[in-house]
Amino acid sequence: MQVVLLERVEKLGQMGDVVKVKPGFARNFLLPRGKALRATKANIDRFESERVQLEARNLERKKEAANVAAKLDGQTFVILRQAGETGLLYGSVNTRDIAAAITEGGFTAARNQVILDTPIKSVGMHEVRVQLHPEVRSKVTLNVARNADEAERQARGEDVSVAQDEDEAPETEELLEAAPAGSEG
Repeated sequence: MQVVLLERVEKLGQMGDVVKVKPGFARNFLLPRGKALRATKANIDRFESERVQLEARNLERKKEAANVAAKLDGQTFVILRQAGETGLLYGSVNTRDIAAAITEGGFTAARNQVILDTPIKSVGMHEVRVQLHPEVRSKVTLNVARNADEAERQARGEDVSVAQDEDEAPETEELLEAAPAGSEG
């Protein structure tokens, strides 16, 4: 099926391009979201008549997204989750959770704007991309921790899993020192 793109679509084309896509992709993604029109003669003529307005609106959205991206880029957001001793989460952090954390931080982001290759399943600092516009991306850092104290330690650059092991080690040494020297046999 051939469609006319109304905006830039990654790995497909620029605004105004007539591209051939699979019918399901057009029906289920491009057409319902207003990213394309079927490439009929009437729709191509309609696009050409509205092209100037579409390009102006796209440029305006791109400028707004660039302004937000400048403020958002490099921000750190804390997400608290339950996790085991090894640092693996009992669930995962997905795009909905990340979008909610960004929104709580004072920015607006929808879950479809968060680009996450795989769900986050461990405690630590994770870099995540946010696509505010088809041509504007930003990177944020997620601090996934068990509690606020651990989040602060991770933000300072401490490795929380190592810190826990070090805390446990002196206790074992104290027990060995406390044992009588003649009991080793």
